[in-house]
Amino acid sequence: MTEEYCPHHQDGNQLVKRIAIAIVGLLIVCAIVVLLVWAILHPSKPRFLLQDVTIYAFNLSTAPNLLTSNLQITLAARNPNSRIGISYRKLDIFASYRNQQITLPTLLPTTYQGHRDFTIWSPFLYGNDVPVAPFLQAGLSADMNGGLVMLDIKVFGHVKWKVGSWISRRYQINVHCPAYISFSDRIKGFQVGSAMKYQLLQTCRVDISL
Repeated sequence: MTEEYCPHHQDGNQLVKRIAIAIVGLLIVCAIVVLLVWAILHPSKPRFLLQDVTIYAFNLSTAPNLLTSNLQITLAARNPNSRIGISYRKLDIFASYRNQQITLPTLLPTTYQGHRDFTIWSPFLYGNDVPVAPFLQAGLSADMNGGLVMLDIKVFGHVKWKVGSWISRRYQINVHCPAYISFSDRIKGFQVGSAMKYQLLQTCRVDISL
């Protein structure tokens, strides 16, 4: 018994192959266009600046080792790109000491920055009776007695780049801002009610990753 020849079946297969090839070709062209736009515009990372820190409470107790730290920071972000917008999403900010988080994360509002635009956030950071490891308690106590404590203000979240109507995939952004808090006259602060405010103008490190 021989297999019956069906020209309509072969024509259907050829049509499916042509459609598949066309779709693949269109995807390749779109990918090349996106890569060319990305390479030509070459987006730069946003720039962050820790302008000031206001300390409302920073108290260390022993037995048990607990730290209470309530502060407000002023953080500025600038988009240095002249043709690319930046969208910030789900940015969490908190304070840490020697890589231990000492405040709860505060969620910053979703923000879009146009070309060469800048944004200023002034969130409050709270950490009440946060347990600290014994070796950190000893190091923090020594730093406070020495008159200078270095905190790390960290921001973690996501960014997207925007060129015209095209929006990139989501990238992770990590920001590290050193904040030097004085418990002596080594860094001058000024009284704001019951709090102490320190003008820092500290440049932050910014890392972008997939």
